[in-house]
Amino acid sequence: MNEIANSFLLVYEGLFPIVNPVGSALVFVGLTRHRSDQERRTLARRIALNRFFLLLGSLFVGSHVLEFFGITLPVVCVAGGLVVSAFAWKLLHAGPSWRIGTPPSPLPSRLWRRTPSTP
Repeated sequence: MNEIANSFLLVYEGLFPIVNPVGSALVFVGLTRHRSDQERRTLARRIALNRFFLLLGSLFVGSHVLEFFGITLPVVCVAGGLVVSAFAWKLLHAGPSWRIGTPPSPLPSRLWRRTPSTP
């Protein structure tokens, strides 16, 4: 029983930063601020199911895909570190995207929300 608890905590510790529930919740609230509570609950349920099945699929198929392409786990770790470093470097050296006192332009609703008028 102790081994199961240790395995669960190890997997939880590894997946928590990947799933990032705190950051995702802020994005979710921001993107659904004009939706009703019922629509938010429905969207949250669908997102949770999609994330669950994505993680489950990665668990069972991910190692086989890496093996098929001949990619080892240390290569994935190095590549992930390079991607994070490149993104951080870009953020450090990026200028402000808008001037102080001028709000940024909002995203067009067609990019993140389906309306009945769009197919």
